[in-house]
Amino acid sequence: MTVRAFVFLSMLLLSLGAGETARAENLIVSVSNHRITVTPNYSGEELVLFGSIERDSKSKPPGTAYDIVVTVSGPRADMVTRRKERKLGIWVNVDSREFIQVPSYLGIFSNRPIDDIAAPDVQRRQQIGLASFSLPQRMGPDIANTVASDPFRTAFVRLRIEHGLYREQTSALTFLTPTLFRTGIPLPAEVTTGTYAIDIKLFANGAFVTKTETAFEIVKVGFEQFVANSARQHGLLYGLATAMMAIMTGWLASIIFRRD
Repeated sequence: MTVRAFVFLSMLLLSLGAGETARAENLIVSVSNHRITVTPNYSGEELVLFGSIERDSKSKPPGTAYDIVVTVSGPRADMVTRRKERKLGIWVNVDSREFIQVPSYLGIFSNRPIDDIAAPDVQRRQQIGLASFSLPQRMGPDIANTVASDPFRTAFVRLRIEHGLYREQTSALTFLTPTLFRTGIPLPAEVTTGTYAIDIKLFANGAFVTKTETAFEIVKVGFEQFVANSARQHGLLYGLATAMMAIMTGWLASIIFRRD
């Protein structure tokens, strides 16, 4: 256990001792870092989430086996998935599907397989697991969620998984004691800046018990933040400056590599 993890675990235990009396089960959680800064050499990071289950006389009987599902979702945006076919020896787009306000990052972490934690109807109702998480699509004039086997949804999830932006890890969460748990949250280099919501759900014997939420933020600093702010706040000037830089770069390249 690292020094940082030990410090956060100690703070968590102190907060448990100082908190008010809980009613039945109650979740107390903390992450190792609530603000991640992205610099030019950022190559990814892993957060650590610690949590504890508070119990009282109304809780499940001692010895009850608990399950935890942690869902981390990044800033939402509209995204498009395209289907290609080979025609006359050329791959061309033949169809597409737009996903509406879906998470740019989606991580699901649990202590055991989702199917062992809850029945399919509970999974759908609580949106636990990639197969049950709502990813609405524009279908003609309507917007609706589709079944997990939908080919566009399958392709969209597969591509996000390949980039490390969607993941489901069913043995990533560890119970340190019957009521104290931890899990890592890996963040690849391609993560989007913004606020990331963490949803923690507690289950016992297949039934949903309670949940809690927390969050962290990813922000750019230094020159990258300056460029991002310029593009967002002064779009026309940013576009002109970018065009001028491209022209100057091309002109310099022509001078350097000119053959007399």
